[in-house]
Amino acid sequence: MKNKHPSGRVGAAIGSSRISGGWRAFLWAACVFNLVIGALGMLFPASTIDARIVGSLVFAFGVVYFFVARDPVRFAPVLWAGVIGKLGVVALLLPAALTEEGSAVAIAILGLDVAFALGFIAFLFTKGDED
Repeated sequence: MKNKHPSGRVGAAIGSSRISGGWRAFLWAACVFNLVIGALGMLFPASTIDARIVGSLVFAFGVVYFFVARDPVRFAPVLWAGVIGKLGVVALLLPAALTEEGSAVAIAILGLDVAFALGFIAFLFTKGDED
């Protein structure tokens, strides 16, 4: 049986598990990053249909990270999809970004994807132990 919340609800309150403030800030940053990059990819006037599709998927991951940031312990396992997605995007796009057709902005975004993927892995293996 689930724990009874003082208000009479069954279950724990959203975000009630003890997670350090540093991890929470990191997860919110991942959420905002994906929402912004995804929206830009979808809405930038020069975006190709492929870029708009990728932007839509990036934005969707931002929504996923929103739920993880709100309740990290409950939704932590979905971060594995984020690790796979971010590292997969980097593997696919980095070669083109490093050529003349790439840009410093694209390389910076991919670098942040790597940083978030590594952070997700650290969070998953520590389950949010104190920083």
